[in-house]
Amino acid sequence: MTNNPEEKPLGWIRGLVEERQRIAERAFVQYTPVVEGIIGTDSKDVRHIERTLDGLLDFCFYDPMVELFRRLCRHYYFIDPAAAAYYVLSYREMWDSEESQEPSSP
Repeated sequence: MTNNPEEKPLGWIRGLVEERQRIAERAFVQYTPVVEGIIGTDSKDVRHIERTLDGLLDFCFYDPMVELFRRLCRHYYFIDPAAAAYYVLSYREMWDSEESQEPSSP
């Protein structure tokens, strides 16, 4: 890396992006057994499910975490469809781009 002052902010931003990715990967490793446990035991513990969905939602910029989120939402749907729909809408508001939110023309 050169001493070009224009490269320093980019390096700093790149470092933040890489750290964000590492944190998401660690979160995935930690949340996977939690989600597997909820689904595997057919848990109906709404507070535990919602707390887990809330945590997963923070990391839905990371594709493997989106898959965990979807799996848990599908499980939750059979317990409380309205609450599961709320989490899907929360995901869309937080992570979907504006282009994907526009209705497509027939």
